[in-house]
Amino acid sequence: MGKIIFFTGGARSGKSKFAEEYIKEKKYEKKIYFATAIPFDEEMKDRVKKHIERRGESWITIEAYKNLVSNLDKYILEAQVILFDCITNFVTNFMIMDREVDWDNVNIDVVNKIETEIVVEITKFLEYLKSKEIDCVFVTNEVGFGLVPEYPLGRYFRDICGRINQIVASYSDEAYLAISGIKVKIK
Repeated sequence: MGKIIFFTGGARSGKSKFAEEYIKEKKYEKKIYFATAIPFDEEMKDRVKKHIERRGESWITIEAYKNLVSNLDKYILEAQVILFDCITNFVTNFMIMDREVDWDNVNIDVVNKIETEIVVEITKFLEYLKSKEIDCVFVTNEVGFGLVPEYPLGRYFRDICGRINQIVASYSDEAYLAISGIKVKIK
């Protein structure tokens, strides 16, 4: 059975770098990078470019934010570890892509349905990972340290992402918090 390792922290805290270093220190040879971001603008394209440069070319890359198991299944035998970067983008894209939702006036039942879909997707993925001989390193933003968002979409996102982080952390064998470039083991 594989291990689940969880890295969380604020924006620019070093969490992705620490996750990559964790994988490098364990000397995994066959690696999958599960990218959940969709680079729409120049800033995000620059972030993606820097991540690719930092980790190098020796990774299989999967770009997806839904159908996680089926997207991974065709590559699962080719790797020892997955870097899932990141839960925050996964939740964001799952909430907004392919949906027409007026988040300022949305019915709470719609929000709850979307959250249930996200919970089902990530739980199915975690159960799948636990049944395989592959480790998975998850990266996510800690969304509970900041101010309460001013807009409904921000509050729904924060709440859903916080609960998804709790689910993944509960499955994890190890968990780390990145704070200002310092890695702290929390589990």
